[in-house]
Amino acid sequence: MNRRQFLQQSALAAAAAAPGISLAGRSPALPKGKAKHCISIWLGGGMSQIDTFDLKRLGDPKTRQWGSDYESIGTAVPGVRVCEHLPETANVMDRVTAVRTVNHDVIDEHAAAINQMHTGRPVSGTVVYPSLGSIVAHEKGAAAEGAPAYVLIGYPNVTRGPGFLGAENSYLYLTDTETGPAGLQRPDHITAERQQRRDALLGKLRQSSRERFGEESAIGQYDKALEENLKLGGPDFLNVFDLKKESADLRKSYGSEFGQRCLLARRLVERGVRFVEVSHNLNFVNGTGWDTHREGQLNQHILIRELDHAFSTLIRDLESKKMLDDVLIVITTEFGRPAGFDGAGGRGHWSKSFSCVLAGGGLKHCGAYGETDEKAQQIVEKPVSVPDFFATVHHSLGIDPGKSLYDGDRPVPITDRGKPIASLFS
Repeated sequence: MNRRQFLQQSALAAAAAAPGISLAGRSPALPKGKAKHCISIWLGGGMSQIDTFDLKRLGDPKTRQWGSDYESIGTAVPGVRVCEHLPETANVMDRVTAVRTVNHDVIDEHAAAINQMHTGRPVSGTVVYPSLGSIVAHEKGAAAEGAPAYVLIGYPNVTRGPGFLGAENSYLYLTDTETGPAGLQRPDHITAERQQRRDALLGKLRQSSRERFGEESAIGQYDKALEENLKLGGPDFLNVFDLKKESADLRKSYGSEFGQRCLLARRLVERGVRFVEVSHNLNFVNGTGWDTHREGQLNQHILIRELDHAFSTLIRDLESKKMLDDVLIVITTEFGRPAGFDGAGGRGHWSKSFSCVLAGGGLKHCGAYGETDEKAQQIVEKPVSVPDFFATVHHSLGIDPGKSLYDGDRPVPITDRGKPIASLFS
C-alpha cells in the first residue's frame, strides 16, 4: 500500500467510525444533477447586488442617501423583483435563481476575491488550487471528440488555471470572437509538406526528451497539451467560431460584443466543450466595468442592459434548441457593493452578502434564494458560502463536491466542505 492508498483508507475508516458523518465528506443524498455543460459569465469588478438582483428602497447618490440606484420591476416569479434595466431577464426569471446570500470573508480586494470566486478557496502559500473550470474539465472531460473541455473567452489568468491538476486541465482561450484562438491554425505560408517535416522533427525531440527525462510529469503534460492543440487546429472545430452561420436576427438579439461572446459560448457547448467562461469586462463601456466607483456607477445601467440582452437571449436560445436543461448558466462576480454611496457617487466593495445567479441546468428554479436585510448587506435567511455555491454547480454537473483530488499525495476535497443548495434539486 502506497502513501496515497493509506491516506484514502484511513480517511474512509475514520469517517465510517464517526456516527452521522458521511464517507469522504460526501453531500447528503440528493437527486442527481442533470446538466452536461456549464457557461459561466464573469462580471469582473463586483456587480452591485442592490442595483441588479436584490433591489431595496430607492437611494440617491447625489445626496448620498443609501439605497438602490434604480427602480425595481416585477418578474415571471410572483414576489421576485429585479432592476428596471433587466426587463428581458425579468420575463425568464422562472428559469433563473438569483442566489442573494453568497458571501465570503476574503479581504475586499479584487485579486484575492477573484481567486476566491474562481477556485472556491483563499490564496495559499503551499497549494495552487485549480479553478472551477479546470475541476470540471478534469472530472468530466470534453463532451465530444475533437473539442476542448474548457474554453476561456477572456484574458488568461492563474486564477482560471488548473493549479495542481496540471496543464492538461487548463483552458483554451481567446479574446476575439471573430478569429478564434490564436495559434491553432497553420499559417498560410506553411505548406502541408513543411508541416509534416516539422512534426517529424518535433517527434524526434519529444522521443529524445522522454528517453532523457523518463516519466517527468511536465514532459507528459506538454505532450498531452500539444496533441490537444493539433486536434483543435482542423476545420471541424474552428468552424464553431464562424458566428455568421447563425441568423442575423439571432446575432442581433444577443446584442453587443459581450452578447456575441455568449452566442459563441452556446456554439462551443453545442460542439462539445464542457465548461466555458465568458468575461463581461474586456471593454469598459461604462468607464470602469463592474467596479462601479465614480462614473462607473453613473453609467452602470449600460452594463446591466448588456447583461440583460445577452443573458435572456442565451436562455431562450438554449431553450429553443432543447438544451437549457443540459446547460447550467452561472453568473459570478468577486463581491457586491454596500448600500451607501461614497463622496464621488460610487459604491465601495462588500463581500458579506452579494448575488450570484444560476439558470437552466435542470434545476428547480425559484427566481430568488435567500434573504438579506433592508440594505442588502447582512444575511437574514439561507446563507450560501462560496464552497456551497461551487458545490451546487458541481452537483448539477454530476460531480461529487466531497470527492478528493490529489496534489501529489495530499488529498484536497473538490470544495472546502461545501454543500449544494438542496431545494434546487429536490
